Amino acid sequence: MIFEQKEIQLTPYKRGFHLITATVLDNFTEVKSIKKGFLKVFIKHTSASLTINENADATVRLDFESHFNKMVSENEPYYIHTYEGSDDMPAHIKASLLGCSVEIPVTNGRLNLGTWQGIYLCEHRNYGGSRKLVLTAFGV
Repeated sequence: MIFEQKEIQLTPYKRGFHLITATVLDNFTEVKSIKKGFLKVFIKHTSASLTINENADATVRLDFESHFNKMVSENEPYYIHTYEGSDDMPAHIKASLLGCSVEIPVTNGRLNLGTWQGIYLCEHRNYGGSRKLVLTAFGV
């Protein structure tokens, strides 16, 4: 069994949903050594998240941002955690809804994603800064 792990730091992204599949693979070539296994991507933050979705049409990512902003709005009167800005508490909720990790099958050294699938960084803060990912590949 092969286990590879690496932590990478992403450049800051603006608020929204961003395709990061190529960035992950460019920074973690160790995936190529796995014949059958998995890649686990974990984000070390509470106000950003990860998901897998459409990789071809950028308007999907814009629609995700619009929908999440309606579904979890800012400045709700019942928010108590407000001292880090009006976008902070909604960012925590959005991150919990989407999750902090994704797991992708690896087959013959390649991510076994569907034709139109890619890894999204979901940046829920206006100025979230640089985000850290832990990448773990395991298999045979």
